Amino acid sequence: MNNPLLEDWDLPPFSRIKPEHAEPAIDTVLESNRQVLNQLLADLSQLSWENLIQPLDEAEDRLSRVWSPVRHLNSVMNSEAWRTAHDDCLAKITEYHTELGQNEALYHAIKNLSENTGQLEPAQRKALDDALMSFRLSGVDLPTDKKTRFKEIRQSLSKLSSKFEQNVLDATTAWTQLHHDTEKLKGLPENALAIAEDAAKQNDQQGWLLTLHAPCYIAVMTYADNRELRREMYTAYNTRASDQGPNAGHWDNSENIESIMQLRHEAASLLGFLNYAQRSLATKMAESEEQVLTFLNDLSAKALPPAREEFSELEKFAAEGLNGDALRPWDVAYYSEKLRKTRFDVSQEMLKPWFPVNKVISGLFEIVHRLYGVNITENSTVDVWHPDVRFYDIHDAEGLLRGRFYIDLYARKHKRGGAWMDECINRFRRDDGVQIPVAYLTCNQAPSSGDQPALLTHDEVLTFFHEFGHGLHHMLTRVDYPSIAGINGVEWDAVELPSQFMENWCWDDEALKLITGHYQTGEPLPTEMVNKLKAARNFHAAMQLVRQLEFSLFDFLLHRDYDPASGAKAQETLDQIRKQVAVVIPPEFVRFQHGFTHIFSGGYAAGYYGYKWAEVLSADAFSRFEENGIFDTATGREFMQCILERGGSEKAMDLFIKFRGRKPSIDPLLRHSGLAA
Repeated sequence: MNNPLLEDWDLPPFSRIKPEHAEPAIDTVLESNRQVLNQLLADLSQLSWENLIQPLDEAEDRLSRVWSPVRHLNSVMNSEAWRTAHDDCLAKITEYHTELGQNEALYHAIKNLSENTGQLEPAQRKALDDALMSFRLSGVDLPTDKKTRFKEIRQSLSKLSSKFEQNVLDATTAWTQLHHDTEKLKGLPENALAIAEDAAKQNDQQGWLLTLHAPCYIAVMTYADNRELRREMYTAYNTRASDQGPNAGHWDNSENIESIMQLRHEAASLLGFLNYAQRSLATKMAESEEQVLTFLNDLSAKALPPAREEFSELEKFAAEGLNGDALRPWDVAYYSEKLRKTRFDVSQEMLKPWFPVNKVISGLFEIVHRLYGVNITENSTVDVWHPDVRFYDIHDAEGLLRGRFYIDLYARKHKRGGAWMDECINRFRRDDGVQIPVAYLTCNQAPSSGDQPALLTHDEVLTFFHEFGHGLHHMLTRVDYPSIAGINGVEWDAVELPSQFMENWCWDDEALKLITGHYQTGEPLPTEMVNKLKAARNFHAAMQLVRQLEFSLFDFLLHRDYDPASGAKAQETLDQIRKQVAVVIPPEFVRFQHGFTHIFSGGYAAGYYGYKWAEVLSADAFSRFEENGIFDTATGREFMQCILERGGSEKAMDLFIKFRGRKPSIDPLLRHSGLAA
């Protein structure tokens, strides 16, 4: 079969890649990689980076280049055919990587090489140290029977995680509500109605079609005057993939959660850890379970009192509109937006006309140019997977191509929800030159409607900047070894530093002039509106913080306290944590955990706390710009050189200290959150 995945391409030929190409391509590469490994292990007499690690990296890179477009298309153009192809390939890749991680001959060869430090540069030593840790966490030291069991667990977990994510996508897509007039939709902004009308047309229906995709769901919860509609949407969204709600029992993740937790705990126990949380911390900045919980509990102690005050104030504000009824979770966003509008005379909807997507993108590129001296240009000649996708090249001041990226901004059917950056191609120095890193930047924002361009809320701008920060970390790396280039090899509780760091420019006066321009007049956001936006920055910040702490504590304690005798007890754990830190207590039918893809199908298991942990780093790093100037060239170049270019070649704490001159302080985060004393 003529297989485009196996061709020698610079960028994936997306228009020609079909589901039936995936498994044959993966089979071919895995067979080739196993042959390479056998040849390398046949002669270990003269160990060197060049004759052991370099060919291993080349084999792994070839697998990554084939697997990346398959994995990506399954996320952004999902179908039954792509699911089957993805899952079949995933099983084989998981088996291969487990074999690799349990190969004792390879482990000892790399261990011997790592001990010969005289011929290695520091980055190479870090790569080998990481590799040896990966071997231990793959069970290389286990006896044969336990190795076999560990391998079985890895296979099962990969299938369960994939199924968990698929269930969430199916449950999200399955629920719709068609309206033949706008009576029940009063309060929704014009663009939200236009999107609902477009959704109906795409579904060969007349009227306005509501869905659980983020742009529609957020608009209804924030602006719909009809309380019953908000309740219906809230119920459908918060019972996705569970035993509750309008699709109860369909795509139910209850058993998946139990199985995932049981298998994670068993795998951690096989490796000698007390629990999966302890296993998770083996590759993170945080040194102990106690350190993580102390960090989260200290933040809770600071945030909970003001959060309660914020919620009490909201209850009083909403009392008249609710006619004496209690404020319910499906009322919170609606009345919060009204209170924000009353207090600050600003709302997300009011700001949207000044954030047309093209202006936001060009402004972001100018900010990055001023900070890091790089130039970003669109390249319209590249093959993409959807007409909405755009592609760009990044060149440095000397004209050197440093990185390339795809942007897929808009929500659509059969596309996974949320926002993410993923690797398409990694930086890698070969004999014939440097392989340029390529990234996917994916969001789920509202598309254009009618004659109006796509307009972003300020929250959506923050999300876009966040993902672009991840992208810069991947693309601006100067590290030549894939396992520690870009985001690879970075401790997972530090990997959010560059992404959260970029969000700060969305609040700066000078930066706002670059990323705003009214879609009709081109005028930047007026000073009066800028001041209102900034004044409202910490509106309900404490409530938002305790919500994130609720997620973080749930994730960490769920994995730390798991007991095989009693099972996951996910709902019980979540209910207990809410009693401690939540101010908005949801109804009993809510099944948040059933859609918590970050920890059950993503990379954040027992690591969701890393968002707040890294936010300490990002706020402190940004405070240096506050001291030196928001666009200070020297500070920008130093951040690029110390953080973005170094990837995982050194420990995250060491790199932070190089940039900041000291260990991180929590004070800037408290100040930015309005919680400073």
